[in-house]
Amino acid sequence: MRTSRLEAFSDGVMAIIITIMVLELKVPAAPTLQALGGSATGFLTYLLSFVYVGIYWSNHHHMFAVVERVNGTVLWGNLDLLFWLSLFPVTTAWMDQTRFSRTPVILYGVNLLLAALAYHVLQLAIFHVEGGSGLRQALGRDLKGKISPLLYLFGIALAFVNPWLAMLTFTSVAIIWLVPDRRVERYLATRESSSA
Repeated sequence: MRTSRLEAFSDGVMAIIITIMVLELKVPAAPTLQALGGSATGFLTYLLSFVYVGIYWSNHHHMFAVVERVNGTVLWGNLDLLFWLSLFPVTTAWMDQTRFSRTPVILYGVNLLLAALAYHVLQLAIFHVEGGSGLRQALGRDLKGKISPLLYLFGIALAFVNPWLAMLTFTSVAIIWLVPDRRVERYLATRESSSA
């Protein structure tokens, strides 16, 4: 099976996730900067989750630029990833509404961890279908992919001590992924130049 329907469906789901999150933002009750300041945590939690969805969208796009065909296992692996991403609006809103209380922050970290693990499982499923060897070559050692779940676990543990330290850890992982990752682009450029 070709990847086009999977990619289009995934793009649509991620767009809906972002839309739901932005609808959770509270409009200030008064036309003052003080009222706007009261909405700051909501905006910051939205921003962090928006960045995470953006990272997944970008990496998903790059991943499927290398993959030519998918099978049922890949389709279900992709749905698993989308399931965990679709919970971002809930865990983000709960964390904001409780002003970063311990349990919502822990659950947010668990949500991040499960999305990362689902992405890894999706990669493994792709490795086993035609075109998967190209993705394996493009990713190389995939240090960022391996260290991220460990940092999420560390952040979850930190939340039991101080939820703000956990949020700092979760933000750090997002920053690590915001650094442009050119592995797939380099692989595609090398493949095109060798076939020319």
